[in-house]
Amino acid sequence: MASTLHSFASPADLAGSLADKVADRLSAAISARGTASIAVSGGSTPKAFFQALSTRDIAWDKVTITLVDERFVPADNPRSNHMLVDANLLQNKAKSARFVPLYQPAASVEEAARLATEKSAEIGIPFDVVILGMGGDGHTASFFPGGSNLATALDQTTPRGIITMEAEGAGEPRLTFTFSSLQDAALLVLHIEGEGKKDVLAKAEGSGEEADMPIRAILRRATSPVEIYWAP
Repeated sequence: MASTLHSFASPADLAGSLADKVADRLSAAISARGTASIAVSGGSTPKAFFQALSTRDIAWDKVTITLVDERFVPADNPRSNHMLVDANLLQNKAKSARFVPLYQPAASVEEAARLATEKSAEIGIPFDVVILGMGGDGHTASFFPGGSNLATALDQTTPRGIITMEAEGAGEPRLTFTFSSLQDAALLVLHIEGEGKKDVLAKAEGSGEEADMPIRAILRRATSPVEIYWAP
């Protein structure tokens, strides 16, 4: 599927433009069927975007927010993506949005994934909006090179839902939506910042195995066009 690159002079410019785009998409979904859904990435990159989006005029009480992936840690852990969303997106006008976490208190990460899949089924897929990030190794969501369940995660025939992922350098075990859950969002965005990430993107767009740079699965096989938002 073709991708479109949108370049901005600064992260602040990107955050404002992306917030406007996402707000329009969510509002259109609400107008069409009364609800809207968005799955967002973690890490430090989306903070300014989250803050900008939280100020947009949307019927937030009709919006459901979830994460594309999460560490197997409670919401009060500083490494939790849930904490990031609480502090930066579920603020201002977006306080009334519904948030569905991926982390579930459970004896194992596998049980947490099962519980999270049950909870996510209430949202309804395809999502209206999916925002992905990308690591310097070419991972996205928690699709890590060498990950324990990578082949299953990237297989389009794997049922929609959440599975586990463990990989060297990933830290805690992860919970991640499958590729099949993310690839057909009405708006599918890859949000990256920095010259280094642009170099990684260029490499991912070249030849090579998806297992070596899992972002290639999104760029090559997503059934929705990928909107790439980049700023230095």
